[in-house]
Amino acid sequence: MTFAATILTLYPEMFPGPLGVSLAGRAMAEGRWACETVQIRDFAEDRHRTVDDTPAGGGAGMVLKCDVLARALDSAPVAGRPILAMTPRGKPITQARIRELASGPGVIILCGRFEGFDERLFEARPEIEQVSLADIVLSGGEMAALTILDACIRLLPGVMGAASSGDEESFEQSLLEYPHYTRPQEWEGRTIPEVLRSGDHAKIAAWRKARSEEDTRSRRPDLWERYEGARVQPASGARRKDKEPDQ
Repeated sequence: MTFAATILTLYPEMFPGPLGVSLAGRAMAEGRWACETVQIRDFAEDRHRTVDDTPAGGGAGMVLKCDVLARALDSAPVAGRPILAMTPRGKPITQARIRELASGPGVIILCGRFEGFDERLFEARPEIEQVSLADIVLSGGEMAALTILDACIRLLPGVMGAASSGDEESFEQSLLEYPHYTRPQEWEGRTIPEVLRSGDHAKIAAWRKARSEEDTRSRRPDLWERYEGARVQPASGARRKDKEPDQ
């Protein structure tokens, strides 16, 4: 099954961009995924092809028009694909969500620009999932869309080679990945940790797990809190009810 991406944007020339090379480019050439763009401006109905207007209530910048966006969006065949709108007002995307997207038929991504979207678009199309990359603001949603597509494409069957290649990476187990080393064995007075040269796979696995936990706890306390919370939950996911006091 080909993973099909449809990108609604004012700058279709930005796609596939960097996704046309390396792993993603090879996967595209092999037919594992496809990318099409929709020029939002083509759905403006005035002679100036206007896609934005001043914000109601005043303020700086311009706002993308809901009527133009809706026509552009309605032109794209959904075919079971989720619709993402890239906006800093959206929920930060997670690796778990990326895996869900990668396992499906593809995605439709609406790229924001200027001050963002007329809110009525989301009220009229509640199926749209508002998504952000992080607590940052970009010039537009195109770079965020490229990043999300890259994250999905590398998980498609056959793209990375070995199916287990991504299993131990950062965020897959709610932990940061352990540090890596390679030759030369010694560099500028620094050596590869002895345990990694021991050949003892059990000790190596234990060291890697400990380093993942240590680095996550010190660098990403938010992830560590989530990881700790998951570890203390019963296997069934249900919380143990308090026993009633003796009568």
